[in-house]
Amino acid sequence: MKNIFTDGVDMSSQRSLLRALGWTDEEMKKPIVGVISAQSDIIPGHMHLDMIAKAVCEGVIAAGGKPVILPSIGVCDGIAMGHAGMRYSLPSREIIADSAEILLRAHGVQAAVFVGNCDKIIPGMLMAAARVNIPSVFVSGGPMLAGRVHGKKTSLSTMFEEVGAYNAGKISADELKDFECNACPTCGSCSGMFTANSLNCLCEALGMALPGNGTIPMVYSQRLALAKRAGTAVMNLLEKNIRPSDIMTKAAFRNAETVDMAIGASTNTVLHLIAIAREAGLDDSQVSVDILNGISEKTPNLCRLAPAGEHYIEELNEAGGISAVMKELLDAGLLDGETMTVSGVKLKEVVQNAYNRDPEIIRPVDKPYSAQGGLTILKGNLAKEGSVVKKSAVDPKMLVHSGPARCFDSEEDAMAAISGGKIKAGDVVVIRYEGPIGGPGMREMLTPTSAIVGAGLGDTVALITDGRFSGATRGAAIGHVCPEAAAGGLIGILKDGDIIDIDITACTLNARLTDEEIKERYAHFTPLVKPVTGYLARYRQSVTSASEGAVFKK
Repeated sequence: MKNIFTDGVDMSSQRSLLRALGWTDEEMKKPIVGVISAQSDIIPGHMHLDMIAKAVCEGVIAAGGKPVILPSIGVCDGIAMGHAGMRYSLPSREIIADSAEILLRAHGVQAAVFVGNCDKIIPGMLMAAARVNIPSVFVSGGPMLAGRVHGKKTSLSTMFEEVGAYNAGKISADELKDFECNACPTCGSCSGMFTANSLNCLCEALGMALPGNGTIPMVYSQRLALAKRAGTAVMNLLEKNIRPSDIMTKAAFRNAETVDMAIGASTNTVLHLIAIAREAGLDDSQVSVDILNGISEKTPNLCRLAPAGEHYIEELNEAGGISAVMKELLDAGLLDGETMTVSGVKLKEVVQNAYNRDPEIIRPVDKPYSAQGGLTILKGNLAKEGSVVKKSAVDPKMLVHSGPARCFDSEEDAMAAISGGKIKAGDVVVIRYEGPIGGPGMREMLTPTSAIVGAGLGDTVALITDGRFSGATRGAAIGHVCPEAAAGGLIGILKDGDIIDIDITACTLNARLTDEEIKERYAHFTPLVKPVTGYLARYRQSVTSASEGAVFKK
């Protein structure tokens, strides 16, 4: 198979540089496979990705290819949480996509295996795969095992809530330290159905990853075997010329959105699936917030993993993983089994031998946790372009709630009020100017939501924001409110005491303001502009609404 810079006399100079790398004549004749690895020593989910990348390389070599490891940046959302660093998390997605595109196209790479694990890294890589459109396979680093405190499984989400409990005087400093030392016992992506694991699971549903990608724990040797198979699989795709455009079709995104609802995935998947779909050439009529409630209405919620329940990713793996979930959905006629996958066969063939080993972890379709999916899009005068809530993680008492607004122009201001005991039962905490433009960067609000739950207010206090939430968030937490305050959204003109009406069952989010009141307030409204420099300043000028995936303007 001809390569643009290893064949022919005209490429002699380029080959001389490859010889400087120690390449042999035999290696130069092989297809070049880029292995994009996001290994880093600051992200627990990524510290071991060099091992995964090496195993991928072994699979590529065994199948006759020449692997080259290429770098990718990454941000650990957990470490960046609760301070200014979180402003860089979502913006890093665009850098990841751009840098992968640059590396793959500049070096004439013929196929790629993407090795990442956490939050923005996987969607950024998926955007690049769609954009570059060479045969590609995804393999994650795998989830960490759940922690244990007092004999009970726990995770990062519990850790954040325990901080809230400590600030509320409910636990001691020694008890908090016990959680700190035991919540995250291994490296890997955090152990619940948070954003990282949600995306790694949805890679299987999209058809871009092999079975087990989303659920095999990092510490299991099966993870290394999976990486080797990924290296072999990409060579098979190259031989058959199966590309992301053949896999990430409208039907594949419908499958991913259906699995998303069935497993109760992170609200961040709404942002990322739209962004990936745009790179794959799909428009609003094919993938958008407006179709998600329709999918939710007909998709039963089969899994309740942390933070929505007491189960963890390792248990989903033991129950049969995403393949078992998809088999349940396929047998019920809720998935399209004809979509192509990186296994080189159709989805129905991938899952044909899968089975549900634990109907408590993966509920059968006829005995679901709920008849509707885990995510819900809310609209109303407060969210004309939409907002999102993880319905499966909301206390039933909070599915319908009305209460007075407590307005804050930053996460820090809201945290000061929550930690200071100034938020009372019934309140609706409003955090604005945290959207893609207003933040800028659309920070996650895990710290305030966890503080609310930790203070014992999770079943009486709601939170709405034009920012977003970690997949670890639970409670009546409504994010991605669009238009955001910085873009002139109604959330920007709210005042303390305004009554907010939330009806998750009816998919509505409204402020009790008359048209006259709204008009009068807008007459005196100028959006707040937060001072930023560098990449964030450029990001603010380029980014679109969260309802459009917070992608860059075309």
